Amino acid sequence: MFRFLTAGESHGPGLTVIVEGVPAGVSLTEEYIATQLARRQRGYGRGGRMKIESDFAEIRGGVRLGETLGSPIAMWIENKDFANWTEAMAIAPPEGQVDRKANTRVVPGHADFPGALKYMAHDMRNVLERSSARETAARVAAGAVARRFLEELSISLHSQVVSIGEVEADVSLDADWDAVEASEARAADPATGEKFIAAIDAAKDARTTIGGVFQVVAKGVPVGLGSHIQWDRKLDGRIAQAMMSVNAVKGVEIGRGFANTRRPGRDVHDVVVPDPSDPRRFARRSNEAGGIEGGMSNGEPIVAYVAIKPIATMTDPLPSVDINTGEVMEAPYHRSDICQVPPACVIGEAMMALVLAHAALEKFGGDHINETRRNLAGYIASHQEFGGGAAAPGGE
Repeated sequence: MFRFLTAGESHGPGLTVIVEGVPAGVSLTEEYIATQLARRQRGYGRGGRMKIESDFAEIRGGVRLGETLGSPIAMWIENKDFANWTEAMAIAPPEGQVDRKANTRVVPGHADFPGALKYMAHDMRNVLERSSARETAARVAAGAVARRFLEELSISLHSQVVSIGEVEADVSLDADWDAVEASEARAADPATGEKFIAAIDAAKDARTTIGGVFQVVAKGVPVGLGSHIQWDRKLDGRIAQAMMSVNAVKGVEIGRGFANTRRPGRDVHDVVVPDPSDPRRFARRSNEAGGIEGGMSNGEPIVAYVAIKPIATMTDPLPSVDINTGEVMEAPYHRSDICQVPPACVIGEAMMALVLAHAALEKFGGDHINETRRNLAGYIASHQEFGGGAAAPGGE
């Protein structure tokens, strides 16, 4: 069974990551994981924390001589900023008076209010530290492990920004992904990237924040990951849950789910035609479903669109209250980004990788990667039993 856990606080000593279920024999290095962590730290609109941290995941178990062992993989990411918080975030009980850097003022739109009441936290730092997006560094490290495994199965992942505020991009599944990676705003088209940057700058000048939509694409996914049998095994449901768990995400669609509600059925369903050259023996004329039908992958690229709201912390704070006294006052300002959409692309890739790794191992198993690959190859070969050699309707 593939799964992962993270632990640690935003300004604590660091983040711990455990990834379990990866087969033995997968090549994995700290440098590979570092590449993904560096991608998360880039992106226009990032705040001052990125100037402090230089994320690196130290592998502390589960890998020997550059290959996974089949045992749990343990990683540690140091928080460089902890040097400024050693007293407030100390593990041991304090001796005498200490500066706790307590926070008692609610930030509208943040986790602090429900968390304070749920956990009886009169100092909301107890909630803020774990609900911070800093935790996504651990997810990206875990996602890098999943991504490396998926590469062994010829599955690749990409992402790009679809919109920031009112500015929209004309995105394609055949985008120039190198251009996207080179863009601060993760836009394939330089002119659109400049518009995204201008929208972020305008939000900064207005002392507010701005959100948007990003797209995550998985290519090379075989047919049949996930299942229609039970609600919690449906692949689209698992992807949606994973994406919704990312900080500030408020909407997910597979394919163009919302746009397709405004179109007639004959325009939104993907026609199947025989195609002996396709490993499935069939092909699709379109991919409106975003690669998933009935909770199962159908062999087309899996496409998710993810909506992320503007960040809650602003330099011009909203009205607020003190959680302990009820006194009306201004919300606090915590160092934060202006826009999270570009870096959230990388986090979305990580979450997609984690879900697909789980689903692939569920389907193909294998204690060693060679076994997993053999099982996949045998499964794909079984598609030859189906009648993809017939002529398509209409002479195609």
